[in-house]
Amino acid sequence: MTGEDLKRALRKISYGMYVVASCNDGRLNGQIINTLVQVTSKPPCVSVCINKENLTHEFIAKSGVFSVSILDESVPMEFIGLFGFKSGKDVDKFSKASYRIGVTGAPIVTDYAIAALEARVTKSIDVGTHTIFVGDVVNAEFFKEGEPLTYEDYHLIKGGKTPKRAATYIDETDSSKGSRKEEKIEERSVEMKKYKCDICGYIYDPAKGDPDGNVPPGVPFEKLPDDWVCPVCGASKSEFEPLD
Repeated sequence: MTGEDLKRALRKISYGMYVVASCNDGRLNGQIINTLVQVTSKPPCVSVCINKENLTHEFIAKSGVFSVSILDESVPMEFIGLFGFKSGKDVDKFSKASYRIGVTGAPIVTDYAIAALEARVTKSIDVGTHTIFVGDVVNAEFFKEGEPLTYEDYHLIKGGKTPKRAATYIDETDSSKGSRKEEKIEERSVEMKKYKCDICGYIYDPAKGDPDGNVPPGVPFEKLPDDWVCPVCGASKSEFEPLD
């Protein structure tokens, strides 16, 4: 097995994109995950895998409850950046998101959500850097029809990156010629230089622009407005470096 084979194989595993949230002593927190799994149907049971360093992990471990909101394809990168690349230790994420408190006391994020589940933890499995929380589903809500955002679409269409604390993080500093995204990029002949965010790894590609930020394709990085920010983590232009 080569490192390249491992990367390519892992990228073929299918995932969705979700917000998992919990509570602790009146405080709320949540984060983006792609590790929601239905474990059983009778009784309905699901699991989530959370990094031990994350505040959400602490909240779930202490409260024994969590909610999961299933995101749709329309979710903007700013929303992903809020819940995926910022820590609840530094930012009150729920001051910038719509939500309601569920039957378990956990907050349910309703922005860009197709449906949501609530669960009570029945088992915790230590898997090293992460914990798998298994829970019985005690409530479910369906909000609207829509196509759920997949992890592949997040990477290929939205140009998203994976936080280093994520269970599915793969070091992308090496060239991964097997990924569909990079194959598409290599097919283009683009003279304008790409820039990479030093905070989250997002790459601004002038050939794509920033659709969520109303920047059309063909705009070089140098011509972006001074108040433009990274669509993933909100970093300013000064946090970007040109790619060689």
